Amino acid sequence: MSAKFIFVTGGVVSGLGKGCVSAALGTLIQPGLTIVPIKCDGYLNVDPGTINPYEHGEVFVLDDGGEVDMDFGHYERFLNINCKFSWNLTSGKILYSLINKERKGEFLGKTIQIFPHVIDEIKNAWKSIAKANSADVCLIEIGGTVGDWENQWFVEAARQLKRDVGAENVLYTHVTYVPFLNNVQEFKTKPAQRDTALLREKGIVPDVLMCRSEKPVDDKIKSKLALFCDADKVVGVPDVQTIYELPLVFKNENVQVLMEQRLQLKTRDLTQWKLLVDRLKMPQHHVKIALCGKYTDLRDSYASVIEALRHAGAHLNCGVDISFVETTDLKDFSTDADGILVPGGFGSRGVEGKIRMIKHARENKIPYLGICLGLQLAVVEYARNVCGLHDAHSTEIEPTTPHGVIVYLPGQTDVTAKGGTMRLGAQKAKLLPGSVVAHLYQKDVAIERHRHRYEVNPDYHDILQQGGLVLSGMSPDGKLVEFIELQGHPFFVATQAHSEFTSRLEKPNPMFFGFVKAALDRKLKCKQWL
Repeated sequence: MSAKFIFVTGGVVSGLGKGCVSAALGTLIQPGLTIVPIKCDGYLNVDPGTINPYEHGEVFVLDDGGEVDMDFGHYERFLNINCKFSWNLTSGKILYSLINKERKGEFLGKTIQIFPHVIDEIKNAWKSIAKANSADVCLIEIGGTVGDWENQWFVEAARQLKRDVGAENVLYTHVTYVPFLNNVQEFKTKPAQRDTALLREKGIVPDVLMCRSEKPVDDKIKSKLALFCDADKVVGVPDVQTIYELPLVFKNENVQVLMEQRLQLKTRDLTQWKLLVDRLKMPQHHVKIALCGKYTDLRDSYASVIEALRHAGAHLNCGVDISFVETTDLKDFSTDADGILVPGGFGSRGVEGKIRMIKHARENKIPYLGICLGLQLAVVEYARNVCGLHDAHSTEIEPTTPHGVIVYLPGQTDVTAKGGTMRLGAQKAKLLPGSVVAHLYQKDVAIERHRHRYEVNPDYHDILQQGGLVLSGMSPDGKLVEFIELQGHPFFVATQAHSEFTSRLEKPNPMFFGFVKAALDRKLKCKQWL
């Protein structure tokens, strides 16, 4: 079977959820078929690894060490797959590749132009990815909105690909916005009509029009849009309680039938998926988790952490209510949280507030989960307050500290370019038999993704262990601390890895599952005591 190409474009405004739509479309396809999601971004950065979270949201890290757009998180969480760095195409990547070829003389002195060379480079990239991965389906999301200067070459490449591979192998899906005006109490279709007309000017007539709205659009609106936009299928995509409802919304709108008829694709049974979604919407229990960070006013910075907590909750029939704690100026505090989580991060802002929260969790037997920086600061807190190293710190934060329990270890990478100096991607850890983490993973080796530069200082391993800190996971050579935990505590576990990146709705990450379960156990015991 030839690879099928499903394109997802967007219009009117950004932030409509094209990544979620793309992932949900893939969820409709029968397991066993190879689905390859490709994200095309117009910016000139080679990857989003050096972009501030306030500009771009979370940087998602892949097994192969690639730093990619956060939409890849949606792809992996919905489709239960491991994506590759080569599947994230930016304008920077395309132009960089093209210029390198020109410098090597591969164009034999020809003038290199946007048309046809950049367009051909994009199409060849798509075809090469499909071939290299034996793809049955390529889900290609084009970032930004139709009409943006920076994504026009991707849109044109999408138009041309239909001629290259045949109309029977291409489906164009366009996500547009249909606002509801309260002053007149009706939907307005003009923005969607204008937006789709702009797409048609580019040579693409959408097969499926996804109408984002605050509330469900009625059949009258759908018929009107189908008429004026020439779309074969108009689908209502209202705001939902959880993004994982989208495959069920699409099923009810007969998108699965369309995929079967137009692309000859087999689709899946969503019974088990619906069970998990129902638990997310109406859980039997609830726990409150305090998430301590410095980007708490930008939820996208912690998208994968939030989703990993929800995945664990779905499998425990437990809603996870997240309380965001800004730690920058945190001094004295109290919390009614059932668990405390310190996620990854960089820089000194908010560090002392996080350390106070960690100390509070340790001393008051509140379940604690530390991710990356959350492990490092747990080590700092323990070194200061238990091991007697009162000035202990990370040399990233305090370069002159007399007790650098967290340090930059040379040799973790031989790359010096900005964005490539970190320990990135999947790394193995040998787990201590009988430890909490060995019980959670149900094996003696864990593989999790990393994104950091600093490590626990090997010179302090013995001191920390003598003080009672359990180094429950180490790198295969025994030099790097990957997991720590405390005995005699309901749940005090931290990892140097970013375990949130491997969590899926249908298969939650063991660390997050154990943490939410410990928080739920604590709450239920408190209820019994009351």
